[in-house]
Amino acid sequence: MRNLAKALIVSAIAAVAMSACTQETQNKLGRAINNWTGTNGVLEIYAGDKVARRFIRIDKLTTAEGTSSSDARPYRYGYGYLDSNLNGIVDKTESYVYFEVSDYSTPYVFFEEPKGGAVAAQ
Repeated sequence: MRNLAKALIVSAIAAVAMSACTQETQNKLGRAINNWTGTNGVLEIYAGDKVARRFIRIDKLTTAEGTSSSDARPYRYGYGYLDSNLNGIVDKTESYVYFEVSDYSTPYVFFEEPKGGAVAAQ
């Protein structure tokens, strides 16, 4: 019972603290929690109106930062499975890979995989 009471008190304090934060601070905290817990992300890279590459089961897509400065670099990176046959399922022949996408020249969409399974191939 004591642990439950402590958990409720801590939750109430966290809720009050979050309500006092600015929207930007709340967004940063939300992203930090999301990065910690992970998501089931999908990254689709387009060539015109067709999906050219798809990466699935991505934990997070991260903006690169400079080594000697905290300036954001113009690309994002992550780890996920290369869905080489675009069926939305990790097949035995598909590997877990590192990838980078440019913010300037790569048309892409990143989203959480819909509940219930595979992404429809295009």
